[in-house]
Formats: sequence, C-alpha cells, structure tokens
Amino acid sequence: MSGNSQTWSAVVQSFENIWGYTQFRYPQGEIIGAILDGQDTVVVMPTGGGKSICFQLPALLQEGLTLVISPLVALMENQVGELLEKNLPAARLHSELSKAERSATLGQIDSRTLRLLYLSPETLLSPVIWEKLRQPQVKINGLILDEAHCLVQWGDNFRPAYRRLGAVRPALLQYKPEGTKIAIAAFTATANPDAQKIMVDVLKLENPRSFLVNPYRDNLHIKARICLSPYCRRKNLLKVVKSHPIESGLVYVRSRKESQYISGWLESHNYRTKPYHAGLSPSDRRYLEKQWLENNLQFIVCTSAFGMGINKPDVRWVIHYQAPLYLCDYLQEIGRGGRDGKETEVVTLMSEPTGWIDKSDRQKENFFRAQSRQQYQQASHMARLIPGEGTVEDISKAYPGGAIVLSLLHSYNSLEWLDPFRYRLTSKKVKNRIGDKEMSNYLYARGCRWAYLLSAFGFKTNTGWRCGHCDNCGRR
Repeated sequence: MSGNSQTWSAVVQSFENIWGYTQFRYPQGEIIGAILDGQDTVVVMPTGGGKSICFQLPALLQEGLTLVISPLVALMENQVGELLEKNLPAARLHSELSKAERSATLGQIDSRTLRLLYLSPETLLSPVIWEKLRQPQVKINGLILDEAHCLVQWGDNFRPAYRRLGAVRPALLQYKPEGTKIAIAAFTATANPDAQKIMVDVLKLENPRSFLVNPYRDNLHIKARICLSPYCRRKNLLKVVKSHPIESGLVYVRSRKESQYISGWLESHNYRTKPYHAGLSPSDRRYLEKQWLENNLQFIVCTSAFGMGINKPDVRWVIHYQAPLYLCDYLQEIGRGGRDGKETEVVTLMSEPTGWIDKSDRQKENFFRAQSRQQYQQASHMARLIPGEGTVEDISKAYPGGAIVLSLLHSYNSLEWLDPFRYRLTSKKVKNRIGDKEMSNYLYARGCRWAYLLSAFGFKTNTGWRCGHCDNCGRR
C-alpha cells in the first residue's frame, strides 16, 4: 500500500486484536487498503455487511483524526459506545451531550489523542467546531460520510448542510501544512447509479474507487398485497402480525399521525408495540429502541426515522403499511430484517393501481410531488432575489428557510459553494427536475421483484433470471 507505513500483515493483526476476526469479508480488505492509500472511495454494501470496520480500522491505524459524518445521534452513540467498550480512541459531538462531555471531547482534539470523531454535518460546520478543526496542528486524515444516501434524500430540503460538504476538504486544506491529503469515503447500504453520481459530484470526489456489493438476499421473501380499502389494509396488516405471534418485526408507515394511530389500534389487540417517529424526544427514542432490542416490545410502528445503526439480527418480518416514496428507502428498510440469515417475510400493502377505489396511496404520492413542485417554484423565485454571491448566514437571516433554498439551488445546478459558508449563483434560471416513479413501477411490476430491484441499483442478472423468493415468482 503506497503512502502508508502499515504492512498488510500488521493491518490483519490489528483487525484480529480489536475485533477477533482473522479474515476480512470481501470487499472489506480492498476498501481498507484503498482508504489507507488515501484514495477517495464510494462503498455501497448491504446492511450488516461490515461497513463500519472498513473506515474504523484505517482510522485507528493512522496518526491524526478521521471525521465520521453521521446523520443520527443514535447511530453515533451505538458506534462510539462499541468503540469505547474496546478502549479505542473515539468520541462524538452532538446536541444531546452535556457541557462537560463536550469540553472533554474538545480537549481530546487539542491533545491529539483521538483517532475517530463522530459528528453531524451541522456540527462540523458550526463556528466553534470548524475553528477547532481547521487549526494547522490538528491533523485530519479523512472525511467519512456514513449513511451517505442521506445526502441524496435529505440534502435538498431537510438538512441543507449535507449539500455543503463538498467544500469542506479544500477549505480545510488551506489551513493545513503543504502536502496534506484528506481522503473522502462515502458509505451506504443503498444507492442506485444516479444517487452514486450525486454523491461523487456533491462531495467532489477525485477519481474515486467504487465498491458495489450485490444487495440480493435469498432469505428475504418479498411480497406486495393490494388493499381495496383502509379496513382491508388493517386486516392484511393484522393477518401478517398474527402469523408471527412471538417473533420480532417492524411496521413502517409514512407519517407521525399514522404511527400513533396504527400502534394504538394494534395495542388494543393486545400486541406489545409503540409508535416511533421524529417528534419523540431523544430520550424517548433511545428508550423505545432499547425496549425493542431487548424484546420487551415485539415490534415498533415507525416512520423512516427508525432503523439506521440499530442492529437486531432476529427480525423475522417487515411490513410497509404504505410504500415509501423512494426505492432506496425501501431497500434500506427491508434490509433490517433477517440479518441472521434466517427466513424473513417482507410485505408491502398498497392501493389498487387506478386509485379509484382507495385513493390513499395516490393522495400521499400527489402530496409529496406537490411539495417538490412548491420547492422548485420557491427556488426559482429566490434565485431572482438573492445576491449573486453571499453567505449562508446572511441569506438565513434575510429569508425564512434561506439555507434550504441555497441547497435546493445547488441541487438544481444553479449555485456553487466557494467554501462551506459562501456561495455563488451560477444561473438565475432554475431547471425543473422530473420526479421518479420507480417505487410505483416496482410495486405493480409483474416480473421477478428481486430482478427489478437489482436492475434499478445497477446490477445485472441473466435473461429470464428469477429469484424464487418473491410473490411474482411464486405465482409462476
């Protein structure tokens, strides 16, 4: 491995000393080698494939600090907690820490005793942390974007700091000694070719190596069931739940309101369940996660806010009470079932395709598409109002939701980042994007469902290949 003092035998030995394994699972070794060599990388590896080790081990083997950009406090707490249990030099920074904990982590940065620092994109770009990390004496080896699909799904209109991450490396290098290199690696369980391109473009990756692992899992038996009314949908949900009387599962819904309603309805049928959504306090979310992991709750009725970084091997069933908006979300969420390799039932409930009998799915899809049109109109309007150059801070003070508008303009290729805090408009005209219908096409497809999924995520199958583990194959 060029540019690194570690011999491969020392890497393998450290792997065994820390995690107890004597061999890497493909392509862990190749990814670790690329990161140690300072190469930019894109890693798409199914849930449970051992992604974290691929960036944790290189960080621990090098002098200096590796920044891990993580989307959720739960994810940071789980990963850092596991590292600290092994007495490894890792820490996290997030809004739920006490002042004492925060000060202790900042002190570790000053004393250069850390190897891994987990933080959100918003924390990374906060004034105090940015000032600390840009100091010349703070050596930074790499920037890891964990759960990188969040950049694609959230960066436009929910967490705009993600769209500014591509300006981080050049901005940091201005303050570091000459010859400093900072590698960037994006890790996710699901990203189709379009999402991979967005990651490469937004993060400004330089000749990245790509590691794409086929997401097919023959223990996941996937089905879609048409429901002709809300009553029919609840009846189908109850049928699946009853078929797994004591086995752990997950029920995914689209909204906070539905998570509360469906959970209450199932509790009235004497099931051990609770709602989980982004409106809960952090302590309540941690409590529910713990209750589910310890089997005090049989299942959770949750929005997409639940799941990332929570590892429960024995989930025997996953139900989507409504289909998610994106195929990427779907693959992420079904991947939380059957991590132990045992047979797992995956069911999506949906309206009939015309939407004449039950309009609920079509209404939700139209609602989200109307939101997209509104955002486009807002971005087009704001592009004519804001200065050609400026700062995120000034725009946020002058216009409500200004930071989100800037990220939208960036996603429409009408804006570039001069650094993580300053922008320049490249066009006053905003080109509209056409929303995809991959999820709908998948649900109503007549061919093999796994073949459709693999094709959508860039993996080829032989002509006529059938999985034998989906409802469409079963009907044949």
